[in-house]
Amino acid sequence: MRTDGEATSQGAHAGSMQEGSALKGRVILVTGAYGGLGRAAALACAREGATLVLLGRKVPKLNRVYDAIRQETTAAEPANYPLDLEGAAPDDYAELAARIESGLGRLDGLLHCAAEFKGLAAMERTDPADFARAIHVNLTARWWLTQACLPLLKRADDGAVVFALDDPARSGGAYWGGYGLAQQGSAALVGMLHAELASTPVRVSGLQLGGMRTALRSKAYVEEDDRLALDPAAYADACVTLLSAAGKQHRGTIWAAPPAVRA
Repeated sequence: MRTDGEATSQGAHAGSMQEGSALKGRVILVTGAYGGLGRAAALACAREGATLVLLGRKVPKLNRVYDAIRQETTAAEPANYPLDLEGAAPDDYAELAARIESGLGRLDGLLHCAAEFKGLAAMERTDPADFARAIHVNLTARWWLTQACLPLLKRADDGAVVFALDDPARSGGAYWGGYGLAQQGSAALVGMLHAELASTPVRVSGLQLGGMRTALRSKAYVEEDDRLALDPAAYADACVTLLSAAGKQHRGTIWAAPPAVRA
């Protein structure tokens, strides 16, 4: 439901874009749902029949994604879940999982798109609080949320946990600080969780992304010098693939998916 309770009917464009059924009947939780990739992925998942739980910190921005899904797709009504990953504790994630279970009855996929990045800085000039925040939001929060959702995901016939990952050749370099370290940690988490969940219906994978035109990337690159960056929508179909049955072939791997070329 829309966070502020305001009803929004489907507009004239509902269903006007080609829709599929790759995620029909599945409930998908998307973190960072109003960010560049999160929003694009949420819309792509909705077009493939998913029921979305949209997680983000700012209610007005969540509402805009909610409205876009209602106006541009024929998917079931999404649910907004405002949560600040920086301040959330393990009990908050447990409450989120409990609300998904009571409200929707199931959870089939978790897509981690939320990210925190203050900009490039040498270690000597990095604010310790910024470093701690980057590690927490980009790694610890991902762990806590996944941990809380695992019982629900294990009850699904084909549960999926997908981590959006920056290219390690870029984010593992100098000046990327806590964000870069957390990206390396999330990549390691893919293999760790894959080994732990190998005998369960839950599959874990990573999606290695190329440069995207996002607010996060603008903190590291000057726009006019960053001509290779793509619209985040170029990677939305890859998110759908990893969350759908087609993602089984990528179980336990980090997929450097080619960006979709749209006419």
